[in-house]
Amino acid sequence: MSLSCRRRSPTTTTPHPQPHHPTTPDTPRDLVGIGIGPSNLSLAALAHPRTGLDAVFYEQRPDFRWHPGLLIDGARVQVPFLADLVTLADPTSPWSFLNYLRSRQRLFPFYFAERFHIHRAEYDAYGRWVAEHLPALRFRHQVDAVRWNPERALFEVDFTQLDADGEAEALGRTHTRNVVLGIGTEPHVPDPLRPLTDTPGVPVLHSDDYLTHRDALLAAGHVTVVGSGQSGAEIFLDLLRHRPEGRERLHWIGRTEAFAPMEYSKLGLEHFTPDYTRYFHALPEATRDRLVAAQWQLHKGIDADTAAAIHDELYRRSLHGGWPDAVLTPGVRVRTAGRIATTRIELHLEHVQQQTRIRLTTDAVVLATGHRERPLDRILAGLDPYLRRDSSERPRVDDRFRLHLDPSVTGAVHVQNAERHTHGVGAPDLGLTAWRAATILNTLTGEDTYPLPDRTAFTTFGLEPHPQVPHARRPPTLVPLVDTH
Repeated sequence: MSLSCRRRSPTTTTPHPQPHHPTTPDTPRDLVGIGIGPSNLSLAALAHPRTGLDAVFYEQRPDFRWHPGLLIDGARVQVPFLADLVTLADPTSPWSFLNYLRSRQRLFPFYFAERFHIHRAEYDAYGRWVAEHLPALRFRHQVDAVRWNPERALFEVDFTQLDADGEAEALGRTHTRNVVLGIGTEPHVPDPLRPLTDTPGVPVLHSDDYLTHRDALLAAGHVTVVGSGQSGAEIFLDLLRHRPEGRERLHWIGRTEAFAPMEYSKLGLEHFTPDYTRYFHALPEATRDRLVAAQWQLHKGIDADTAAAIHDELYRRSLHGGWPDAVLTPGVRVRTAGRIATTRIELHLEHVQQQTRIRLTTDAVVLATGHRERPLDRILAGLDPYLRRDSSERPRVDDRFRLHLDPSVTGAVHVQNAERHTHGVGAPDLGLTAWRAATILNTLTGEDTYPLPDRTAFTTFGLEPHPQVPHARRPPTLVPLVDTH
């Protein structure tokens, strides 16, 4: 069923957009957001009622899309629906997921469905609904550079406006007191497989492009899925369900020692709370780095329902004797890869525990190898002289998501979903999106615009008691915003 074609009743519940602040090219804005993914979309939604805040958000894509290549039929978001763009900071916001359902006359069906975890495609449609109604968003705007202008004590943001074909249409510049980066992540391709993805005609693709090439993969003779996390599991399951019984010809491999379940116990989930984020941020840099690597199962495992569905499908295909032609092998890494003629791929595999090696010939490879934070170096090149870095040359980020800049810079650059090294595994988690956006907004305005809880977990992660966190304290370097309405 389409999520966006239902007719609204005459008394619509969609919030009315407020008029955008009129500005001249020389009028500085209070905030420029770069990127419109869930993080900056959350910030834009929470900032929308603040009529005294002049903010604009730029995105080079033509509209909001959330991992479109992974909107596999039946795939669900791994956090509850309350982890929408606004609810955990403001349950009364008109931009909540429940209000989206109400605007589509789907609130009662959702109520009876009794689903705490919604379909991934439904979250994508919800985000697009919010994006279509916020006047501060500027799609088809590619940000090219960010600089600090010491004479005006403002940031300069250069952008290129794109036409419908993605070609440059016009150049522009805006000045702003503050910047927030929400440019998100990009697909990660392991080095041994990178040459294959750069070669035209070779059927090697990242999971982000799965749905685009799904028909070709279903028609391929033999398919290999690389990656033992949730995306790899969902793609393997989808291929398994749609390939002929007894002729599945599927191979699923991953580096982890097992196709491990994601940690989803209630106390385990408290690692995705503001309490743990604050605790993690206060740890020494070396300790934080060790923890991020060790906590992979908190966010890189497979949810129990998907793992059960895979086993159920494999079991069903064995009911009449024999085993499905599907090989599932964890603990395997790809050493090198190459082509055989122009149509086949050869993977050189090593089993880490056995220390054995084989060659696997396949017709197509899907890389469910995850995402990495998109590097900030290009977009922040103009700020490099002012940027403070840690011992690994990564940007330092304070507890309110601001980059550490030279004291001569009186504005602030906030980051969203680019701070795992300073804030822990919760950085990309949707459950902390609204809290982080509200923290940033409170910091920018110097007001307790969205009162946030002092305590969010039963676990006390350190020996000290839970701190009382001042949410409305004005940072000394920011100029108070003036409400002109």
